[in-house]
Amino acid sequence: MGRPGEVRIRVPGSSANLGPGFDSLGLALGLYDDVEVSVTTGGVEVEVEGEGAGQVPCDEAHLVVRAMRTAWNIVGDAPPGIRMRCRNAIPHSRGLGSSAAAAVAGAVAAVVLSGRDLELERDTVLQVTAGMEGHADNAAASLFGGFVVAWETAGNTSERFHAVRLETHPGIRPVVLVAGTESSTSATRGLLPDHVPLQDAAFTGSRSALAVLAFTQRPDLLLPATEDRLHQGYRRPAYPESADLVDALRARGVPAAISGAGPSVLALTTDGTVPGDLDLHGFTAVALPVDTDGARVEVG
Repeated sequence: MGRPGEVRIRVPGSSANLGPGFDSLGLALGLYDDVEVSVTTGGVEVEVEGEGAGQVPCDEAHLVVRAMRTAWNIVGDAPPGIRMRCRNAIPHSRGLGSSAAAAVAGAVAAVVLSGRDLELERDTVLQVTAGMEGHADNAAASLFGGFVVAWETAGNTSERFHAVRLETHPGIRPVVLVAGTESSTSATRGLLPDHVPLQDAAFTGSRSALAVLAFTQRPDLLLPATEDRLHQGYRRPAYPESADLVDALRARGVPAAISGAGPSVLALTTDGTVPGDLDLHGFTAVALPVDTDGARVEVG
């Protein structure tokens, strides 16, 4: 294919971990960032609307631009300059995969603007974006859509990150309780211990395996399948209100977990609503479909 002069990317946000699947399970959500990139004769121009406007850098330091540069280092054929416009709807630093979505948008744009076939280069995009994130769960969900299982190969290999996409059961209707405060992934990771008790590791491993069945075939098992003893308890001091909300939802029979590194909460409902007696002070309930397409591209 020839090199296009303009490309439009739509990338979904995501929820990672989903309870027990730390750095390995992800779910794409129908909340999107739209990025338009056109080729210019030189320089970098960046415009941001919506989430992050006035806060994120509008030059080479912008995450989408950095992802493009990283991808071009692999596929080559970088244009002399770019003009980029971002319309962001994914909240930043809320545990909804905004950084992974930005990285996916940049890597996808770079591949397409280089004249490459995206379907043949999706693994390249995954390596770039997961490499920037340090794990593949959010990136794979934004790239492929649906419910994903991600893993990492040990060692310094060109294909370090891997993921498979599975069809999500149609009876699952997520509701995201978007927190009004932000959270730092690096800060919450700093709360995790180097070692966990064997019984907790075994418990969480069984729940992670059960989650694959629950999300794809048996949503009636989501309440036990989203139990975790590996990370959420240790991170509770970083988001006590979120942890309390997870407890309140689960006490009412609603499968729930911290979304990614928090502080937002993911509730896995059957009807797109949460119990009316919940105290949602500091949170906004947003019913979102599971995104089934992942990153979408239009060439101009």
